[in-house]
Amino acid sequence: MILLNTKKQMDNSLTRGKKGEEQAVAALEAAGMAIIVRNYRAIIGSGKQLGEIDIIALDGDSIVFVEVKAWSAFGAEDLRFSINIKKQLKIIKTAKFFLSENREYSNMVIRFDVVFIKGCHIDHLVSAFTEGV
Repeated sequence: MILLNTKKQMDNSLTRGKKGEEQAVAALEAAGMAIIVRNYRAIIGSGKQLGEIDIIALDGDSIVFVEVKAWSAFGAEDLRFSINIKKQLKIIKTAKFFLSENREYSNMVIRFDVVFIKGCHIDHLVSAFTEGV
């Protein structure tokens, strides 16, 4: 019984995450950003996944790496804590890998944003963290 609940919770989480990403894309595009890639996965030579970035977009002269958090049970403060330094460093490392593979973006300003979604409410934190974390 617990396994069924766990699977159901995972399915709900995946559905919520996918819906959240759709909402984030719509909000970013409405703000004038151009989406380059969704769900970018950096795979290193051994086939190991280095990391994932939910959305990579262009915003003027900036390339923006966006983490999307869509939760229903927690408040905005709880969501902010979910992107700890370890997660930030993984996103940064993955962004560097993306830039090494896509040199056309390497001279752009780099930004790391986070989009928090709770229901229909979207909170976009521009420059939520930097490489210096």
